[in-house]
Amino acid sequence: MTEERTPPPRRGRGRRPAAEVRAEVLAATGQLLLHEGLRAVTFDRVARESGASKVTLYKWWPSPGALAAEAYFTESAPVLTFPDTGDIRADLISQLTAFVRWMTVEGAATPVSELVGAAQIDPDVARAWAEQYARPRRELARVRLRKAQQQGQLREDADLEVIVDQLWGACYHRLLVLKVPFDEALVPKLVDQALYGAARVEVTPPVARGGRRLGL
Repeated sequence: MTEERTPPPRRGRGRRPAAEVRAEVLAATGQLLLHEGLRAVTFDRVARESGASKVTLYKWWPSPGALAAEAYFTESAPVLTFPDTGDIRADLISQLTAFVRWMTVEGAATPVSELVGAAQIDPDVARAWAEQYARPRRELARVRLRKAQQQGQLREDADLEVIVDQLWGACYHRLLVLKVPFDEALVPKLVDQALYGAARVEVTPPVARGGRRLGL
């Protein structure tokens, strides 16, 4: 006897919740951006792909570029979560490796480069990129570093802003400015450089009783 399957409920013609529409728009935009680049992100194309009206898109975003910037954050968020295993070195290596892999293997470097370039001439893109991606991502790194600092894994006077600049700034510079190959094997070296520095460690001879320094 053949079991009858109940067909899935058909979507009514009523108005969909705004949150659902927004999520579908961002998902459709993210796919266009990652697979076809920033030029593919137009309100006409996004409306067709997402089923949203252009009126809605114009209401929520000042420009396609601003929409693309927010969509990039939405797409990258699950990939670039910041781990917390209790070991700040291991967590930085894990996160940066995922970031480098996202930019190279997953192909995000090209759309990111396009967005960064557009942000230099389009105030709407610049604002969206800073507010929807750059600042939130930076804050996630600061939160993890601050916790490590409170746990004694980093010096109390360590400048967390500078550490962020050293790590992610170096990645962006190599990938987007110099456009040189970035092997994931470089990540541990980059992390160790930021955490431990390049200065030569001077070993002070131990002091014996009576104040005389012991030879090494």
